[in-house]
Order: sequence, then C-alpha cells, then structure tokens
Amino acid sequence: MKVFAVSDLHLPGNQDKPMEIFGGNWSGHLQKIKADWVEQVGEEDVVLIAGDISWAMTLGDALGDLHSLADLPGKKVFIRGNHDYWWSGITTLRKSAPDDSFYFLQNDCVRFDGLVVCGSRGWVCPGCADFTEADKKIYEREGERFRLVFQSVQKVRQEGDRVICMIHYPPFNPKKEDTLFTRQFEGNGADKVVYGHIHANAGAYPMRMEKNGIEYVLTSCDLLGFRLVRVC
Repeated sequence: MKVFAVSDLHLPGNQDKPMEIFGGNWSGHLQKIKADWVEQVGEEDVVLIAGDISWAMTLGDALGDLHSLADLPGKKVFIRGNHDYWWSGITTLRKSAPDDSFYFLQNDCVRFDGLVVCGSRGWVCPGCADFTEADKKIYEREGERFRLVFQSVQKVRQEGDRVICMIHYPPFNPKKEDTLFTRQFEGNGADKVVYGHIHANAGAYPMRMEKNGIEYVLTSCDLLGFRLVRVC
C-alpha cells in the first residue's frame, strides 16, 4: 500500500471562481491532477487531501466536486481547510460520501492495514505575520482538538502501525519553532505530517523537511505542479 498526498484543489463548487486568476498554470488543473492520479495510484493505495477542497458554500454544491473524484482509484482521506465552508455536520457529510472510498476526518482518525491517518484543520501559529489575540484563541482551541485526535489514535493503533497526521495550515511558523501542534505530533509518535494552505511562493516552507524525527510534507497542488506527492 502506497500513500500519496495533495491539497488545496479549490474545485469550483458552483462558484464563479476561475483559478486562472491566480496564474496560467491553474488552467485545467483538475484534469492535470486526475491524469497524474490515475497514473500513480492503485486501488489499494491511499490519497490524503489536506483541505481547501471546494469553493462551495453548501454541502449540496460541494457534492458535485466530490463526485468528480469518485472515479479515481484508491482510498481518499480528507480534512477540512479554511475555505471549506460547505463542511458542516460530519455525520451528514459522511452519509453523503459518493462511495466507501471516501473518508472524512474531523478531530479523529481512520486505520488501514498497518497505517493510521489522523487529522484536523489547525490554525496559524504564533510567530506568523499578523498573528493576533483572536488567532491565539483559535490556535489554542485547535491544539486541544489535536489532543482529541490522538485519543482516537490510541484506541485503534496497533504495534508496528505508521501514523500520518494531516493538518491544513502549516504546523509551525516560518522559523520552524515548536508549537502546540508539533509537540502533539512528537509526543504521540507521529511518523509524518502532511499540510497545505501555502501557495505560489512557499518561501520559508520547504516541500519536505525533518523536524525532531518527523518528516513534514507540503502538499499544495500548485506547488506540486498539479501532481500527487508520494508520502510513503
């Protein structure tokens, strides 16, 4: 079983938001992603989608985007991004999944053979530009949600399992300083972390890096050239 990742698909969701306004490279971006997906991914593989899936404002509008991914191979695991306003009511969302290859995580996890995937949205971290007192409250709340994430991991994790965490926002600031998120990852034995949110020029955020024994992989689709990245 191989594990791939991609994020920030920004599918239309019945909204008039042509992605070409962010650069000509976005033209036909879903077709590019799907072509690479079909080439790389097998039915028993796992694809992690780390948020900002659709511009839709309601679940009904987002379902068209989700169904556009249904014919792609592999198990598809999603977390919410900051633009996924349509994502509300996890029970309803899971019941609305196009088929049983779709998994939606919200402060919890899913286990496959020898692999546990867990995740939550996260938030901007202290030390980032324009971090405010309001951000601090949300950051602390999201840190608490990762405590719930790892409680769910402890319930299903078996000896020898790999643990991959998904978070939409970068889990550290540009200086790579420790955060509530990185401490949770380290204290709970995570192996890898995938994240997105960063576009165009990644700047201080490398595509792959190691911090205290954990590999961090940036998966925003435009930074990947609209291809999937192999995580493990």
